[in-house]
Amino acid sequence: MTRTTPSTKARSPRKLRSNPIQKLSAWLQDNFRAESIYFYRLAGLTGFLVVFGLVMVLSSSSIDSLVANRDAYYIFSRQLLYALIGLALMLFIASLSINFIKRRVALVLLVCFGLQLAVPFIGISVNGNTNWISIAGFTLQPSEFLKLALIMYMGWFIANREYEMDDPKRVSYPLLAVGGAAILLVMAGGDLGTAVIFGLIIFGVLIVSGAPIKTLGQVALIATSLAAVAAATSASRMARITAWLNPGSASSEAFNWQYEHGTWALAAGGVFGVGLGNSKMKWSWIPEVENDFIFAVIGEELGLVGALVVIGLFALLVASLIRVMMRSQDTFARVASLGVVVWIIAQSAVNISVVLGILPVLGVPLPLISAGGSSLIATLAGIGLVLAFEKDNHRQGSRGVRR
Repeated sequence: MTRTTPSTKARSPRKLRSNPIQKLSAWLQDNFRAESIYFYRLAGLTGFLVVFGLVMVLSSSSIDSLVANRDAYYIFSRQLLYALIGLALMLFIASLSINFIKRRVALVLLVCFGLQLAVPFIGISVNGNTNWISIAGFTLQPSEFLKLALIMYMGWFIANREYEMDDPKRVSYPLLAVGGAAILLVMAGGDLGTAVIFGLIIFGVLIVSGAPIKTLGQVALIATSLAAVAAATSASRMARITAWLNPGSASSEAFNWQYEHGTWALAAGGVFGVGLGNSKMKWSWIPEVENDFIFAVIGEELGLVGALVVIGLFALLVASLIRVMMRSQDTFARVASLGVVVWIIAQSAVNISVVLGILPVLGVPLPLISAGGSSLIATLAGIGLVLAFEKDNHRQGSRGVRR
């Protein structure tokens, strides 16, 4: 019989605790072992879309990446890193309590506003827009994180004044002022597409939350007029809009290049597609093919069936988010979940509409699928927030709280 010495007993637990894999496994079990079906459904759909996005980024970016960097996997490898960071952040946020999140809303908003405020001074330009800053060799787009911060703030603000929604001076005007400040900072960098998404999030949350429609209609009319002025005072924006309205004119050819070749990609895909990895339009025919126009490659390689499946997956994701929102008793959780729902619906709809030619080119990525670290990480953080709310829903249900 082997005798176990006290020193051996002491070393074994320390060895177990010092193993990072064991620590991670224990943390995951402690935080996510017995959650609701709604939690696992939302997390599973999110993970599937992220993996699918990585596959499509690899397929769509390989040629341009090889030409620009002499490495066909350069863009994909960076996107994989962003996905790992985003998924880790999603799980971390999902493990937090609602009260902890509420106490950090003001801090998150101030930090994100500060980063966005720094863009006009230290930002770098990409395709005519100055909406990025460079940190340690990586580019960060603060406006993507400002979306989430604004959603959290709107949830917190409405939760504190939920019985005053009929008074615009108490709820609508203050939130519109903060949202308007965010839009102005984004527009200072020239990013009209992101500003449009901000506007849709702000008005969508206020409308569904019960703000006076008349007040919002008046503000929307003013905002639309300002957007028209912003478009009219920019030569590049007017050229894109004119090309979109007159696609057949000779002067529109240069500005319609991206849309036309995206349309050809969708047409070439037919019903079942040309096969994964077999796109011809990705051979440097479509600018930003792995970003704003990745849906065109999806349609070409996977066909109409694949494109409809992707739209169906987004519909399931939104339905899962709405289900969590409906289960939440906390007003902050309901409004913030609503904000994430509007965010994903608006951005997905705008991106796909641009590829289909329903809207002019706006430069908006497809959530969870398009290449781009800031968009992916921020979207996963937003879904992590909703997962945290569902954890609270499950705990409250386990304690017998009436719903």
